[in-house]
Amino acid sequence: LLLINLIVSTANSIEADVFVQSTVNRASEILSKNISKEEKMNSLKIIAKETVDIRGIGFYSLGSTRKILNENQKQKYLELFENYFLKSFSSRLSEYTNPKIEVQNKKIINKNYTIVNSVLISTSDRPEVKIDWRIYTKNPDDPLIRDLIIEGLSLARTQKEEFASILNSNDGDVNVLFKTLEDFSKN
Repeated sequence: LLLINLIVSTANSIEADVFVQSTVNRASEILSKNISKEEKMNSLKIIAKETVDIRGIGFYSLGSTRKILNENQKQKYLELFENYFLKSFSSRLSEYTNPKIEVQNKKIINKNYTIVNSVLISTSDRPEVKIDWRIYTKNPDDPLIRDLIIEGLSLARTQKEEFASILNSNDGDVNVLFKTLEDFSKN
């Protein structure tokens, strides 16, 4: 019985490299459509909500400050961060027209994480770009993107440093960070 359960659960799990290729194919399809930037952004936001661990990235980006927030502040932060993340992600990505990303290989770090290596294929307008995807695989039926490492630069770490800078410049006042996130999402 244990063996049967293991085979069935393995058959239902989604391999991290297949998940990444499927996700980039969906995004590429949207970006190649002849639709407005706003329509592209809205479609990309849907993909991000399904494939990115926005909550995990949000708490990571907040750093140790998350430990001193009460439940209401955490909830408010997560709402503001999701809006901020989705707008930032979709507006940057919507600038690309038909990006071709090719998954090359994967490295299983442990049962919770797999790194998927890929490249953004070069065009006459841009060079090849190496993109590593940190995939959270704790639930093999629902892998989630936790970070993108572009040419060695972690987007999650960069976000964390940016938020730390805002907090450090304002005596750790989390309301200043909240306002910054709110203002970005409104524009």
